Amino acid sequence: MGEVVGPRLYSCCNCRNHVGLHDDVISKAFQSWLEALKIKSLHLASEKKEETKIGRHGRAFLFSHAMNVNVGPKEDRNLMTGLHTVADVYCCDCHEVLGWKYERAYEETQKYKEGKFILEKSRIVKENW
Repeated sequence: MGEVVGPRLYSCCNCRNHVGLHDDVISKAFQSWLEALKIKSLHLASEKKEETKIGRHGRAFLFSHAMNVNVGPKEDRNLMTGLHTVADVYCCDCHEVLGWKYERAYEETQKYKEGKFILEKSRIVKENW
């Protein structure tokens, strides 16, 4: 009797809601590190709490698409690769912050990121592997 195999998926680490397909991974070589300006200003308690909650450091995957997520308001952030307009991405079931969506890249060499999603490795788990 054969095993039923579905697509390899990534799910929210909190509630296991499916948020991405392995076939939509463009790169696993991203760092989801918060922009240098905020890191330097972590002495403010509110920013420390936000940094800890969101966990914007460590490895991240660049996806062409994401599913079952809500996209927050757009904001400009000075990331390691320059200024970008991004919007935080949340699990639509449990509202866990999973990463962000690149809305606009100001550097010509970064335009390929526009419309794509960063999902932090620490916020997603593999399913059907």
